[in-house]
Amino acid sequence: MIKDKIKTLNLNWVKFLPLLLIIVAVINSYYIVIEGHVGVIKRFGEAKGQENPGLHFKIPFIETVEMIEVRTRKNAEKMASSTKEQMPVTVEVSVNWTVNKEAALDLFKKYGGLTQFEQRILDPRFRSATKDTIPQFEAEQLIQDRASAIQGIEHRLAAEMEGFPVIVDNIQIENIVLPQKYINSIEIKQTEKNLAAAEEHKLERQRLEALRAVNTADAKAKGILKVAEAEAQSILLKGKAEAQAIEAKAKALKNNPLIVKLTEAQAWDGKLPSTMLGDGAMPIMDLRDEKK
Repeated sequence: MIKDKIKTLNLNWVKFLPLLLIIVAVINSYYIVIEGHVGVIKRFGEAKGQENPGLHFKIPFIETVEMIEVRTRKNAEKMASSTKEQMPVTVEVSVNWTVNKEAALDLFKKYGGLTQFEQRILDPRFRSATKDTIPQFEAEQLIQDRASAIQGIEHRLAAEMEGFPVIVDNIQIENIVLPQKYINSIEIKQTEKNLAAAEEHKLERQRLEALRAVNTADAKAKGILKVAEAEAQSILLKGKAEAQAIEAKAKALKNNPLIVKLTEAQAWDGKLPSTMLGDGAMPIMDLRDEKK
């Protein structure tokens, strides 16, 4: 009885096995490549081609698909180095890189995928470019002018990555860790620099105030001089006018003696002189009015 049931169950399984295989084959006959990726088609492990985002079909159980991201990726490295003055420094550096979409198949064939490419190609060259560039800068310059250090790393890395199917850009120095003693010395130096700048500003202010006082005194002196010159000019012109008037009057009197008589007549108050002197001996006569 039990043997019959087992035999019946095996027969039912055999009946449904082809249907199950068909369902599995259908499920494995298509694939979807999402945006930002390309699909690398492998047939028995050999890369045969690549497909863009969308719905695609493949041979079930024979072909498989490897997704390669073609969007910008970011690698970050924390490494020890030294500055130009042999000061130990730890820098955190990052780089953005993008796989050339058309060369994704070639990258997969040569390097086996993105992870292998990062570990074998990109990261060692990135570390090398950074460690070759950082020692060219002094610590203070490295802090104040990161852009120059970044530019140096970019040039070196671009030269080393030339020929690879990727685009490398946007390198950033995320952080710089220097010895605490140096940081303290920088703070002291900056404090002294600020004090010197404040003192210089104070001296400049005093100089401007002194210059302003000199300019004010100079302007005031020039004003007084102008007033004096104006008064002197006025007196000169007035004296000149009076002299010209006297000269004109003298000429008029000289040319016309009657004017003298007219002037005397205008100046006479209508009274006769009370005394008169002659050439000879004459008695003095009082001609004043007795009634007066």
